[in-house]
Amino acid sequence: FVETIEKRQGYKVACLEEIAYRRGWLTREHIQAAGKALSKNDYGRYLLELLEE
Repeated sequence: FVETIEKRQGYKVACLEEIAYRRGWLTREHIQAAGKALSKNDYGRYLLELLEE
């Protein structure tokens, strides 16, 4: 179910880093560091793509 929603909407469900970033609680540098650390999986790539918006 969650995977279907994520694919349709193009957003991760309950991505805490994304929520915190959009609220101003995490900086761009925090997201970039997390994305690079996890860049071998979809979640890390999603975080890096978030910075391109």
